[in-house]
Amino acid sequence: MKRWILAIIAVNLVGIVALAFVYPDPMLAPGALIPAHANLATDCFACHAPMQGAVEARCTTCHSVADIGLRTVAGAPVVQRTQMPPFHQGLADSDCMGCHTDHPVAKLTPAHSHTFAHAMLTPVAGAACSTCHTAPETVVHAGVTAQCSTCHTQNDWAAATIDHTRFFALTGPHDVACTSCHTAANDFSKFTCYSCHEHQEADLIRKHLEEGIRDIDNCVACHRDAHAEGGEGGEDGEDDDD
Repeated sequence: MKRWILAIIAVNLVGIVALAFVYPDPMLAPGALIPAHANLATDCFACHAPMQGAVEARCTTCHSVADIGLRTVAGAPVVQRTQMPPFHQGLADSDCMGCHTDHPVAKLTPAHSHTFAHAMLTPVAGAACSTCHTAPETVVHAGVTAQCSTCHTQNDWAAATIDHTRFFALTGPHDVACTSCHTAANDFSKFTCYSCHEHQEADLIRKHLEEGIRDIDNCVACHRDAHAEGGEGGEDGEDDDD
């Protein structure tokens, strides 16, 4: 390597070292500590390990994962200031620096690598939706005991889907808008089959009476699918019109 290139590198290194002595705070320190850790301002190694930076093991020296959100480092109960319950106990990987920094204005330390995502939870904690989420007070959710994942995903709570085949397969002419059968606002537990001209109530009552069937209020109790050609089919797939 040419001497003049080495000289430039040497001058730059000397300049950086000089600036570190003249302006140590902006050159080396990543900013003041958060108020809760102000007493550690002169004890860098309380959190940092030589040549490694801040390390998780030094965080858990004071902050036991089992107590985060429940008790302070002194053992006193934590007063919940938000509706978010403690969840650190369900994290699959306690990567403290992944979400936290003690320096509000970090300069030479990595910025937050991620914010909270359900993928950070263990499978058991990730499936316990009600631990953190409260179902809305709607008729749709009233009395529901199934897992939230039956209709919702962890990527988008609002975009709910449902496996309708568990109730009635929406095949053939039954693949219609929800409001065709569910006419009550915000109450999908109620439905009617009489919105279609093929299923007139008086006609169906007459046909069922011929078979000795008087209770036809809950159609899907017997009819869980439609005939391949669009007629009425029972659980055995036979046409009830015959």
